[in-house]
Amino acid sequence: MNSLKLPSWISGMASKALAAPILIIMMLAMMILPLPGFVLDVFFSFNIALAIIVLLTSLYTVKPLDFMVFPTVLLVSTMLRLSLNVASTRVVLTEGHTGPDAAGKVIEAFGHFLIGGNYTVGIVVFIILTIINFTVVTKGAGRIAEVGARFALDAMPGKQMAIDADLNAGLIAEQEARRRRTEVAQEAEFYGAMDGASKYVRGDAVAGILVTIINMIGGLIVGVVQHDLEFATALKTYTLLAIGDGLVAQIPSLIISTAAGVVVSRVASDQDIGGQLIGQLFAKPQVLQITAVIIGGMGIIPGMPHIAFILLAAILGGGGYLLTKKSQAEISDETKKETEVQTSAPEMEEATWQDILPVDTLGLEVGYRLIPLVDKAQGGELLKRIKGIRKKFAQEVGFLSPPVHIRDNLELKPSAYRITLKGVDVGTGEANTGQYLAIDPGMVSGTLPGVLTTDPAFGLPAVWIDSSMREQAQSMGYTVVDAGTVIATHLNHLITTHAAELLGRHEVQQLIDHLAKDTPKLIEDLVPKILPLSILQKVLQNLLIEGVHIRDMRTIIETLSEYAMQTQDASELTAQVRIALGRSIVQQIFPSGNELTVMTLDNRLERLLMQALQTSGPDGTGIEPGLADTLASQTEAAAQHQEQMGLTPVLLVPGPLRALLSRFLRRTLPQLKVLSHAELPETKTIRVTSLVGGQL
Repeated sequence: MNSLKLPSWISGMASKALAAPILIIMMLAMMILPLPGFVLDVFFSFNIALAIIVLLTSLYTVKPLDFMVFPTVLLVSTMLRLSLNVASTRVVLTEGHTGPDAAGKVIEAFGHFLIGGNYTVGIVVFIILTIINFTVVTKGAGRIAEVGARFALDAMPGKQMAIDADLNAGLIAEQEARRRRTEVAQEAEFYGAMDGASKYVRGDAVAGILVTIINMIGGLIVGVVQHDLEFATALKTYTLLAIGDGLVAQIPSLIISTAAGVVVSRVASDQDIGGQLIGQLFAKPQVLQITAVIIGGMGIIPGMPHIAFILLAAILGGGGYLLTKKSQAEISDETKKETEVQTSAPEMEEATWQDILPVDTLGLEVGYRLIPLVDKAQGGELLKRIKGIRKKFAQEVGFLSPPVHIRDNLELKPSAYRITLKGVDVGTGEANTGQYLAIDPGMVSGTLPGVLTTDPAFGLPAVWIDSSMREQAQSMGYTVVDAGTVIATHLNHLITTHAAELLGRHEVQQLIDHLAKDTPKLIEDLVPKILPLSILQKVLQNLLIEGVHIRDMRTIIETLSEYAMQTQDASELTAQVRIALGRSIVQQIFPSGNELTVMTLDNRLERLLMQALQTSGPDGTGIEPGLADTLASQTEAAAQHQEQMGLTPVLLVPGPLRALLSRFLRRTLPQLKVLSHAELPETKTIRVTSLVGGQL
């Protein structure tokens, strides 16, 4: 019969899963079972190798979470050393009288080779190593881990809010947000675990001292009392064994403590420790040259070791000279390339039709101080924000806006920017890089020192503050944003405001093509057989002008298919589409609740407007100037009353008047929403808060 063979990946997972239990069982066995000297040599060698592996791994990690298992490794390595101490103590006390190799060759080597067989020297070296490990490395690493854990926990809410803000702005996807949240939680758990694991290292250092002292005293008693050795012989034999045992444990412990300090003390960077040391410590030739002069001067002082100092000064000076030559060569190469580009410039050619460049639909021009925000090479975050803005706009409004063309403009102020729509300015502002804009939403508890200004997107009072005052401003109720967010918010506001102008014939065709992938027959029956593309574009633009999203294109197309045979008038078709989208429109204005708080027209004013509509037509040009002024002023007063109550200003009117009043009031009250009775769902209840025209 053929034997059952597991797949290689299952057997690999099984072997990895068994590694930890086998190691724990092995450590327990070392504490209980007597081990011969050869086995102790193997385990002591493994302990030293494990410590070196941990140290090198910590040096080559880029960020702490790359070595997330380190706190567990710290605990396991500590328990391994203590288990070896117990096993070696048993062998030293039972077999130490037979000679210096009773506990294995490793302990003998550390007792003779490292300290020259002199137990007094061994005691001093052991004490020094223990002091270094206990009071310097371990204490510092534990303190850094404690502070790191505290700051990681304090920063968790802010990091979570930043992730949520990036997700809401469309800069990251849900999967990326989930990964970042997991990383933030793991970072806090890691530093908390390191804070606790550092206590194991300190306890290991204390245990090493006590075990060595106990081994010395116990060995002296065993040698003199049980094996009848002379006091001097017993003292030398057992002290050398105890010191050798202690050094075998303390050196890996010192290496592990150093690794712990490296992991918790490193600053976040995209380089490992070696790259940071070479790149930051020996990168400036001036530093090496000045150091060479100082060391060389010390070398010529009488009584100093001239050869050592002068040789080191020569090495440092040569290194500085080579770095200087390298930097000069790089500058020369750049200058040469620039010269070649200038000299190879082609002769002026005749003007062609290719010289006529199309006007950018959306453009962003920045001053030279804002270039780092939009330069990908300098890590400009504004580029990612703009991508997120377009993605969020497409998801919410229902079509993909044209790309934003970014360029620098030396004619602008250094910190100024300009947003253009089809070559025309639609928004300007200034953003100070390195500072934050504290926006007053109307509920702040004090004032801040800084440059007073207004929020370019919504016109709210604001002040530019230094980064050190960010937390203070937030605690006072200000909304604090950086320079990139200021520009991105302004751009997002303008794109939403001018959505109708961004929906060109090309965008409508792309929208139709995209919809035709799922419902091809629905599109074929309407465009262009019944309804021209231009009429469809006009209907969609009419919706966008009044802030109605066009995500539900299926309903829009079905409604147009139903009424396009009766009329080709874009205004009438828009009214029918609005009725079909009534539930969506109301949901957009009133996100929650079944009660709609609205303003309505007085009956007398309503009759006058209906008469004016019949005599003047749908454009409303026949409304008397006095009636128009009264209508505008009273509607503005009612809208302000609604806003003071924290309500969205909504005017509810009869269907025939909706388009007329919306067009008439849009310029003076852009925030006002005008709805018709036919657009309200039957499930909603209406509460009238103001009556427009009651004073006529």
